Amino acid sequence: MFSFFRKKPAPAPAPPAPAVPPAIPARGGGLIGSALVQPIEIPVPAPLAPERQRWLDKLTSGLRKTGSSISLVFTGAQIDDNLYDELESALLMADTGVKATQHLLDEVKRRVQAAGATRPVQVKNILIDSLTQLLRPLEKPLVIGEFRPTVIMVAGVNGAGKTTSIGKLTRHLAGEGASVLLAAADTFRAAAREQLAIWADRNTVEIVSQEGGDPAAVSFDAVTAGRARGKDVVLVDTAGRLPTQLHLMEELRKIRRVVQKAEPTAPHEVLLVIDGNTGQNALAQVRAFDEVLKLTGLIVTKLDGTAKGGVLAAIAQEKPVPVYFIGVGEKLEDLETFNAREFALALLA
Repeated sequence: MFSFFRKKPAPAPAPPAPAVPPAIPARGGGLIGSALVQPIEIPVPAPLAPERQRWLDKLTSGLRKTGSSISLVFTGAQIDDNLYDELESALLMADTGVKATQHLLDEVKRRVQAAGATRPVQVKNILIDSLTQLLRPLEKPLVIGEFRPTVIMVAGVNGAGKTTSIGKLTRHLAGEGASVLLAAADTFRAAAREQLAIWADRNTVEIVSQEGGDPAAVSFDAVTAGRARGKDVVLVDTAGRLPTQLHLMEELRKIRRVVQKAEPTAPHEVLLVIDGNTGQNALAQVRAFDEVLKLTGLIVTKLDGTAKGGVLAAIAQEKPVPVYFIGVGEKLEDLETFNAREFALALLA
């Protein structure tokens, strides 16, 4: 069984706490009646392993526009209402959404007061930790091997990078030793079949396609072939569409039904590819496609330029569909597993 989720480094042992005379409260603590109130520790991000640090640097570069805007909030000399007002504006401009922004502000204020923080840089560290906790439910491994073949259906709007992401995902799967079969069920777009065939050649995997064929029929044939050939994974590429294109959304339902005829337990994963530049519209896409397909995961692409990235906080707050992978470039290796802490660090760099 394959699990595409990086192993977390073993945490370093915490240093022993210095002894504090019982009559003297720790800094930031205080006395309420006869009880000593201890301060809450202000989180400081721990260093990453070298290979993940390189990935974090790349992700930080992709989110630099947002990171720069938010970091400016913490350049002042004091923690006051003005800082919180500026932070609220910066988070909203980063497409974090109203609900997630309010959640983060409330959490940061609570923890700042509890910790007795006095410097804006401490507020930033608290925000990184609070955002990490908000995004944590989106961390989930993509597990391959429970079913053979594992049927993965991939959807997305036009231009989101769906077919390219399938090529990158194929590279990830093949790199872990999984045998992959691609299904060119995007018969709506003229060049989609040819584009997917190029990715199949680059990854040296098989592909099932039909010129002008019915998408559901192609999907059925691919799942049947995948089972007959003993493949670990069948990746089904569906046509890019907008949620308002009702006939195409209905086609997705048909593909799902037909795939179930070929393999009653399938599809085992239903992934939506979203463009990191689309802001709050990405949340609307998640809602619409989830209603039709019952999404199991997301791939977030194009976090390599003007992307704001804060929409993941909105998704975590309002529609927490797991994020399996994020992409920051066009190369095959420019797709990595999602890690909440790394993303928070990159977004708030």
